[in-house]
Amino acid sequence: NVPVLIVSFFQHALNSGIRRYHVAPVLCQRAKVAMSHFEPNEHIDYEKLEKNINIVRKRLDRPLTLSEKIVYGHLDDPAKQEIERGKTYLRLRPDRVAMQDATAQMAMLQFISSGLPKVAVPSTIHCDHLIEAQSGGEKDLRRAKDINQEVYNFLATAGAKYGVGFWKPGSGIIHQIILENYSYPGVMLIGTDSHTPNGGGLGGICIGVGGADAVDVMAGIPWELKCPKVIGVKLTGKLSGWSSPKDVILKVAGILTVKGGTGAIIEYHGPGVDSISCTGMATICNMGAEIGATTSVFPYNARMKKYLGKTGRADIAALADEFQQHLVPDSGCQYDQVIEINLSELKPHINGPFTPDLAHPVSDIGAVAEKEGWPVDIRVGLIGSCTNSSYEDMGRSAAVAKQALAHGLKCKSMFTITPGSEQIRATIERDGYAQILRDVGGLVLANACGPCIGQWDRKDIKKGEKNTIVTSYNRNFTGRNDANPETHAFVTSPEIVTALSIAGTLKFNPETDYLTGADGKKFKLEAPDADELPKLEFDPGQDTYQYPPKDGSGQHVDVSPTSQRLQLLEPFDKWDGKDLEDMLILIKVKGKCTTDHISAAGPWLKFRGHLDNISNNLLIGAINIENGKANSVRNALTQEFGPVPDTARYYKKMGVKWAVIGDENYGEGSSREHAALEPRHLGGRVIITKSFARIHETNLKKQGLLPLTFADPADYNKIHPVDKLSIVGLADFAPGKPLKCIIKHPNGSQETIMLNHTFNESQIEWFQAGSALNRMKELQQKSS
Repeated sequence: NVPVLIVSFFQHALNSGIRRYHVAPVLCQRAKVAMSHFEPNEHIDYEKLEKNINIVRKRLDRPLTLSEKIVYGHLDDPAKQEIERGKTYLRLRPDRVAMQDATAQMAMLQFISSGLPKVAVPSTIHCDHLIEAQSGGEKDLRRAKDINQEVYNFLATAGAKYGVGFWKPGSGIIHQIILENYSYPGVMLIGTDSHTPNGGGLGGICIGVGGADAVDVMAGIPWELKCPKVIGVKLTGKLSGWSSPKDVILKVAGILTVKGGTGAIIEYHGPGVDSISCTGMATICNMGAEIGATTSVFPYNARMKKYLGKTGRADIAALADEFQQHLVPDSGCQYDQVIEINLSELKPHINGPFTPDLAHPVSDIGAVAEKEGWPVDIRVGLIGSCTNSSYEDMGRSAAVAKQALAHGLKCKSMFTITPGSEQIRATIERDGYAQILRDVGGLVLANACGPCIGQWDRKDIKKGEKNTIVTSYNRNFTGRNDANPETHAFVTSPEIVTALSIAGTLKFNPETDYLTGADGKKFKLEAPDADELPKLEFDPGQDTYQYPPKDGSGQHVDVSPTSQRLQLLEPFDKWDGKDLEDMLILIKVKGKCTTDHISAAGPWLKFRGHLDNISNNLLIGAINIENGKANSVRNALTQEFGPVPDTARYYKKMGVKWAVIGDENYGEGSSREHAALEPRHLGGRVIITKSFARIHETNLKKQGLLPLTFADPADYNKIHPVDKLSIVGLADFAPGKPLKCIIKHPNGSQETIMLNHTFNESQIEWFQAGSALNRMKELQQKSS
């Protein structure tokens, strides 16, 4: 049989290390198209998606949004699932799981604890978070491989044993790898990183989650998600000039703020969509995480088809064409909210500092900065990251740099470039973009997250020195990039970063202002233009993927009991059946408290696989309302002020339960579940806030904590750091039923307030069992 021989030949070739996407059309036939080049036996099942959509459409009897089609198309039981936007919990069957190395450690440790032999769905690990930017790509990568050898070995062997694909360090940032290889129209993918929504640029529903959620999916258990609302963003007009896809999400962030998308999927539609490249759509979806959105998505169109073809997946595009009616919204579908943006009128934006929703037109930022006292001189410009590191992004930045070089100019600011993947790095090297960016003064960093997540050994300033940086990243929280709380970070498009780095100041507007060339003559930068995809094929670069063996049962996974980087997990204690009485308040947080404040990244990333060690960063960035300081809280038992983690450990040692009081949108930002694991590990029981970010609230539930919200937000002011709290009525803990909180003041007086929660019945069982993982084991024991 000739086709069988051909497939056999190519499979043999692939096992020899040749990149699969060169032969994908041979491996995939019309009836059965592989989900990726790396899993030829796992096929896209649009028929099932279509069947589920039809069942739900008949039940709801109304047109469906694209988001609803993909989400409801993955229901575990579409015939019986209760569906009400913003209310009911959906039980879903995602197609695949992706994990970055910093979160994969804890996810795989939890999966090992489950006792299961192999993952139930295609899953991958991506090494991108542990590479520190220091002196340049090759040196930094070598250093990371040496320093993190124990962790990389753990992830590689755990992947081999449990059937998980492993992308080695240097392969690139998880979201770029997913876009190039794994996302496709109609896919449902969950990833242990908050910027997983990047895959929405290829028409998929890609959602950021904590590791415990990933374990559920890898274990073959239906995954729960509160039925999302759908916010429609109608795009009209056409992008042109200096305006870019990044400006769309910067504008949307300014409109919706950092919590305006919470509990909702952002669905872009309208005639303006077709003026945006596929990778541009990914940029927009990526940064949707900064407005709290569950995810973001674009409808399948010709730009996606073009990208699929260029990345060796024309077979997927052909199949998507056949099922296109299910990969776009129905005519007449209803959104919970609609925002309209005319791309023809959209101006370049720059957002910040300290929060990604503080939006300014680039034309205004210089004057605003001077008025606010922000430094206008730019110390460093940084382009790349998972948000903006596509071939088109690098091309537009190179187009700006080339103009400066033609006039004898280089960047006045330091300038760094982070390629999104090995494929992007190799291709921009071949096509000359990388050299142009070096010539203008740029330093090309490793294919990794780097400064975007705080992996930056910054030497040009001292900590505490007030300064400004501009980046094409997605997040700019206080201290995020360089651990300096005085760094004013602004996010914008790569081409604007490049122009501002050449000028060296926020007061430069490339649309109207002139630069002075080396010859003394003034010139104006022209709006950049670049190809969205290379004219030649992508250069795949080095092969950095490790296939899991067919049978990994004999693979040994080593975790040394004396390791300072890795630690096997011990089960959390079960609920004792009693009310939580007389809890101390570890800290009452003032203002914004992101997951960076709760569990800092940067140098702490090395402890992501060791729960006890990383717990030494618990809430060290949060501001204590009692004294206005970070990492300084009163020990209620000794009356001495000390670090937050030390105080929590003391309470745990003394057998005293404690709570945290938070403000609005508590836990926004990263998906890191360490921000939930750490308080649980150190004896925390309850987190009470005005509101939670979606991922963090779920992570807290998964680890057996009680995330509760004030029924009356003004009650936040009734609780003082010196009070004691009791949560009563837990014996009758039930969905939709508020819990009573008794506040005991030091003078002997008491107040009673009500606290709301979003627990459903199965989530209450997580609390009672001590964690979701404990509950999974209970159910396994019952069924065996």
